[in-house]
Amino acid sequence: MTKYIVLGRFQPFHMGHQYLVKSAFELVGENDQLTIVIGSEQAGWEPENPWTAEERKSMIEDWAEVANISAEVVSVEDINDPPNWVNHATKTHGEGVLVTTDGPTAELYRNAGFEVHTPEMMQREEFEGWRVRQTAKMLSTVYDDEAVREVLKASLPQPIIEWLIEHDGLFRLSTFETGVHAG
Repeated sequence: MTKYIVLGRFQPFHMGHQYLVKSAFELVGENDQLTIVIGSEQAGWEPENPWTAEERKSMIEDWAEVANISAEVVSVEDINDPPNWVNHATKTHGEGVLVTTDGPTAELYRNAGFEVHTPEMMQREEFEGWRVRQTAKMLSTVYDDEAVREVLKASLPQPIIEWLIEHDGLFRLSTFETGVHAG
């Protein structure tokens, strides 16, 4: 059995993440396992990390069910110590093949002896987490669910949009101070 591992903060789970997880899932054989690892487990309810690990897990599980992807979803606390990160994270996700499009993460795992699969990057700049969060923040006080769906469909999978609407997950973004004041 081979375990394929996908890491991310998933703040929120966006189209780039969907591409990465689907790329990993294509590698999974009959006796293999896909593990999605939510990083920064301790983070939540802050501008860069608006959703808690449990909320992100719920989003991903809802998406995976609709996408018909079987995956174990776990989370790991960030220790902010790259040289020791792989050893720390491995205690949670175990040994396997890392699937990533992130160069520094790939290097860390290769240096630790992991096999690393790197799918071709897809629209990385467009799907940067901060861009997706800013778009969602602009919609955080829009009370027209159809308008929210229409705008977010370019960057978020439909099950994630529905999760955000159903769990009032966008409103939280309107409560964060931007540091920029008009006038």
